[in-house]
Amino acid sequence: VQLVESGGGMVQPGGSLRLSCAASGFTFSSYDMSWVRQAPGKGPEWVSTIATGGAYSYYADSVKGRFTISRDNTKNTLYLQMNSLKPEDTALYYCNRPTGSLRGQGTQVTVSS
Repeated sequence: VQLVESGGGMVQPGGSLRLSCAASGFTFSSYDMSWVRQAPGKGPEWVSTIATGGAYSYYADSVKGRFTISRDNTKNTLYLQMNSLKPEDTALYYCNRPTGSLRGQGTQVTVSS
């Protein structure tokens, strides 16, 4: 059972990144999935959740209108499209399966000029 994130990096303010999370070892399509981030010196912050079939998604106010969560159940992959990035979006981003508290190792996103 594993979640592996990728796609992080350094980007200038206003830029975009697309994060991916590859799931294995469980029936991905049966679980709601989330993205969570943790900035240096701060606690975890929930970012977004998507329902099993992808029809419903929810966002933290801090990212609403800028981030889009999606999933491809045929590829067992979760995505997070991040646009209009701000320095305060700098954090370690990890995907999370709320049921059973499964999470990946995270991918670092740094927004800086």
